[in-house]
Amino acid sequence: MSQVFENFTLPMVDPPFMKNFEWEKFDYLYWRSWMGQRWWWSIIFAAVYVTLVQFGRAYMRNREPFKLKGPLLLWNVCLAVFSTTIFLRTLPELMNILKHDHGFYTSVCTREHMTIAHVFYEFVGTWSKVVELGDTAFIILRKQPLIFLHWYHHVSVLVYTWFSIDANDPVHRWYMSMNSGIHSMMYTYYGLRALGVKIPKPLAVLITSSQILQMFVGLYVNLYSAYAKFVGWDCGARSNANLIFALLMYLSYFVLFVQFFMKAYLRPAKRDKPKSS
Repeated sequence: MSQVFENFTLPMVDPPFMKNFEWEKFDYLYWRSWMGQRWWWSIIFAAVYVTLVQFGRAYMRNREPFKLKGPLLLWNVCLAVFSTTIFLRTLPELMNILKHDHGFYTSVCTREHMTIAHVFYEFVGTWSKVVELGDTAFIILRKQPLIFLHWYHHVSVLVYTWFSIDANDPVHRWYMSMNSGIHSMMYTYYGLRALGVKIPKPLAVLITSSQILQMFVGLYVNLYSAYAKFVGWDCGARSNANLIFALLMYLSYFVLFVQFFMKAYLRPAKRDKPKSS
């Protein structure tokens, strides 16, 4: 099911609030359509992922855990740098829009002021959700607890990003900035742990709290979109399919992250680490 929208044009010139890099100037119309026509690949990736998770857990059941300190450190450093790059390149667009009249409405419902950097990192970020499945390999090979929230989050985000990329949904401004910002903190946290640095518990609480806030904002922008459509405002840049998918996804995340927070920090039994967002 492809949901390619009209071929709107993005300016290749630098916006007043940031400079475009040459590698960000790509044929976004072609690649948006290409990804949209192949969104079902995400279903295959997800099915292979779930199968490998079950196989990996069975394989490691009677084996000693791998340490993987070096590869784990490299993995987290690379993803921390990657996430920080996306955050720094997508946040300026969102902040610039919010400064204008009707800024929040524009950021959620229209493609006005969208930059080429936005669609570039939307494209790269969509593929990164395939790469990030590797998080689970480290958990399994090191024989750490694998909770439902972890693998459910990876699968659902993977399918959603592939399903929605061809629409260049304006609300992705919020998703990308929030997600990449929190991931930059989260992977830095894991990188420091891989180095053996003792992290104060309040920092872990802060990261998980930020994840819950992210899910709350995700819920809010989708409820706002639904309201805008209901009262007849122009919010046509958001398809009903994308809106419903995202609303249900963020609602489930919010519930699961709150449950995780309560178990990890409000009950004295166990101390879990913040999970991927």
